[in-house]
Amino acid sequence: MEVHKELGCGFLEPVYQEALEIVFKKNGIPYQREKELRIMFCGEPLKKTYNADFVCYDKIILELKALNMLLSDHEAQVINYLKMSNFMLGILVNFGTTSLEYKRIPNKYYKE
Repeated sequence: MEVHKELGCGFLEPVYQEALEIVFKKNGIPYQREKELRIMFCGEPLKKTYNADFVCYDKIILELKALNMLLSDHEAQVINYLKMSNFMLGILVNFGTTSLEYKRIPNKYYKE
């Protein structure tokens, strides 16, 4: 919220990533940026990987967008990230609108 409050909407996604990284460092939030996620198929890792914008606390995927509106495809992307990573929660954040949009997506496939 701090990032959106100061920058507003209209920037490209990498600007928000960089600003959010500053906020994480300032607040001592553990994170990994552009975390590579392996895709498994029939017990075998595929060559194709995905990169989550951020993984925080080793269990939360934070996916950023800077769009006019979020679509079901964006939510499906986070759900797929959660399935392949076994992280407990995904948060989809859209900085592209005048009011910050976000959606919490619990991982229904999560196994402790």
